[in-house]
Amino acid sequence: MIRLTLLALALLVLLVLPAASASGGAGDVDWGRFGYDAARTDVSPDTTITAANVSKLRRQQVQLGGTVDSSPIYVAKGVRGHDAFIVTTTYGRTEAIDADSGKILWRFTPPAYSRLAGTAQITNATPALSSDRKAVYAAASDGRIRKLRLSDGHVLWTTAITRDPTHEKITSSLNVSRGLVIATTGGYIGDIPPYQGHVVTMFEGNGKIDHVWNSLCANERKLILPKTCPASDSAIWSRNGAAVDPENGDLVVATGNATFNGSTDWGDSVLVLSPDASKLLRHWTPVDQAHLNDSDLDLGSTSPAFLAGGLAVQGGKDGLLRLLNLNKLPGVNARTGGELQTVSVPGPTDMFSEPAVWNGKWVFVATGSGTAAWLLQGGRLHAKWSNGTDGTSPVLAGGLLYVAGNGAIHVYVPTSGRLVATLPTGAVHWQSPIVVGGRVAMPEGNANDHSTSGVLDIFRLPS
Repeated sequence: MIRLTLLALALLVLLVLPAASASGGAGDVDWGRFGYDAARTDVSPDTTITAANVSKLRRQQVQLGGTVDSSPIYVAKGVRGHDAFIVTTTYGRTEAIDADSGKILWRFTPPAYSRLAGTAQITNATPALSSDRKAVYAAASDGRIRKLRLSDGHVLWTTAITRDPTHEKITSSLNVSRGLVIATTGGYIGDIPPYQGHVVTMFEGNGKIDHVWNSLCANERKLILPKTCPASDSAIWSRNGAAVDPENGDLVVATGNATFNGSTDWGDSVLVLSPDASKLLRHWTPVDQAHLNDSDLDLGSTSPAFLAGGLAVQGGKDGLLRLLNLNKLPGVNARTGGELQTVSVPGPTDMFSEPAVWNGKWVFVATGSGTAAWLLQGGRLHAKWSNGTDGTSPVLAGGLLYVAGNGAIHVYVPTSGRLVATLPTGAVHWQSPIVVGGRVAMPEGNANDHSTSGVLDIFRLPS
């Protein structure tokens, strides 16, 4: 009797699991945020597209109401029964696109759009799917996060996460964990003060702010007016924003150029926060932090990627990739250094992409100068292959590695770097593809062009 009851409960759990937790072929996998999951591994379980059929993909170009200088998300049967891609454009227009036809299913336009369109006040944030799969969270260049109903784009709540959206930019992608929406802020191109990078957590249900953690003036536990803090910058601007440690739910971010004192100012540092962002737990700051700050070599141009055993890798504009043990970082103090290993990424260009981590041990990095892979063995990173082909943040699906660069998505065998296929695209900036449901979706363009139109490439297998 007990065994039958347990079996019935197990079957019930399987029946109520959301599609985002499923794996396998087309139609049953969501790609609900930048990086696929809360840890930002950039690895999807979808196996529809393989080395045997990737060269058969056919491209459709969909015209959008703005440039998507980020990544799409995907919801299986999520918009009135349609498989749909959801994107947020430069000035906060969020659009749902039918993944089969390319038709725009709905479009949300923020109230400030007409005032901001064409200006330098932009966003590069990828939206995120709600935990119940009934809504998406989207950023806009007015400094607000909105919860939009998935079926029609209707606004369910709106929350301001900055008191000065003319200086503080929502650059990084949104995340969702433990019933909280997680967002971060940075500054606009040119690093024009005043601004401070901060992490904001909001309740999914009503959008109320739970906690704010400021990387400058960290003693202030609220949204501050940027000009009231004596320090500026320390942007949290990587594509990841805040990643969620799969071991414990901690939020991990990296900051850009600013002062560092080990108490209130945390420029050019990796920061481990509690899951609700209520407090700083641990940090890693390079010994040359002052040099990075003085030379505009933001550590936070990327952010940590999690490996097995509590390890992580952290890149930066200085072209170095550091191996860290997140569980053994120091607490709140001015200690610097302590990385386990340092390797060079393809250079000489800066690293603005996020690493992808496969099976907890393979690390893939792309820069404007090349693409490379390392394997974690014996607590060390071992170089496995590299090439001179540029790229943005890599992603994996179906045992293939996808790396977008200017003019093409290159598809590789991840363990060897052998080129399998090339998918043509237009020019890109920070965008990276997603691979799900038998489709590859890739935006084109550059948000810094301030355009009010854009293109989404959708590659599909022939029916």
